[in-house]
Amino acid sequence: MTQSFDTPLPPPKERRRLREKGALTQAQLAARLGVSRETVRAWETGRSTPSGRKRESYGQLLASLAAKPSAEVTAPQIQEPPPKLTISLSKTEKPNPHTPTATPTATATHTPPPPPPPTTAPLTPAQAFDALYAFCAPALVRQAYLLTGRRELARESVEQAFQVAWQRWPEVAVDPDPASWVRAAAYEYALSPWHRFRPRYRHPEPPPADASDRALLDVLLTLPPSYRRTLLLYDGVGLGLPETAAETEASTPAAASRLLHARSAVAARLPDLAEPDVLHRRLAETASTERLRAAKPPTVRIGSERRARFWTRAAIAITVAIIGATALTLHSAPTRYEPPVPPGATVPGLPPRAAPGTLSTAELTLRAKLRAESANGPERLLPEPR
Repeated sequence: MTQSFDTPLPPPKERRRLREKGALTQAQLAARLGVSRETVRAWETGRSTPSGRKRESYGQLLASLAAKPSAEVTAPQIQEPPPKLTISLSKTEKPNPHTPTATPTATATHTPPPPPPPTTAPLTPAQAFDALYAFCAPALVRQAYLLTGRRELARESVEQAFQVAWQRWPEVAVDPDPASWVRAAAYEYALSPWHRFRPRYRHPEPPPADASDRALLDVLLTLPPSYRRTLLLYDGVGLGLPETAAETEASTPAAASRLLHARSAVAARLPDLAEPDVLHRRLAETASTERLRAAKPPTVRIGSERRARFWTRAAIAITVAIIGATALTLHSAPTRYEPPVPPGATVPGLPPRAAPGTLSTAELTLRAKLRAESANGPERLLPEPR
């Protein structure tokens, strides 16, 4: 991959100043450059630096903003200074309530002081989560569909990622880029290999109606998951190469190699998409043609809370079962040691025990006589003394 570093860029603070000078928001600047708002924010904070064509386009746009005269842009934003009073208070002097207040001069009567900025109440955790979900969920569902080719799995991946984010909201809320956090979780769930063992995902879903969309989706699904994810982040979302490498947990050279191989595979099957700009546009069009709607934010939050309660109760039940089994074992276990009975052994030197043989005729006659005689009464047989 070839990168152009010839276009000089001002420092991050100067980039933000030039954007504000041109009265542009981060979203408007991102729309002009064809990148996401998170990427522009990363450029202005110094967390990343654009490269390639995006660097050239960004540098040219900043140069055009710097060439504009300041008065042309900032004139509507200039405010007159607050009125000066004839009597000023020092740091140690306090106003006397009985003393009449000082009257402003003639210049102050023409220009009233600017009103204080309106104070907005801080958002609650639920409101902040709903705002993040409304901003990221629709785009994430379309991205997950390009990763998996399955509509239901795409919606499930995004909902699962936001449910985990709501469970760990104190950590996600203070993250420098919450959208990237949720996107990484959704990608990991969507590309998990265990989905192939689920019965509902063994059969393919209906392909897109358009032939070009079907061809592009087929090419994407033939790529390895890591290559597919790198291509989508760089050419689809518009992240820089360092951000793509960090989100895919790979080094920058490895991410560049994956991107080159993915682009080569797409260009070999679809020569019309050899240019990155054309590929970016086609990815956006393919994902936008499908009607992929995400669930409502309250539904996701309620599902996350139910899941958390279920696993909490399951953990408590398993713990109670382990404690009960341990107590039963301690109660029924023997308190003293009983040595096991050793197996029998043959004693040497003793004659073997003779087995009883058959009875003789006299013995048979005697047995019959004994059985025939009465066992009770005076007629019973008595052994003769010898």
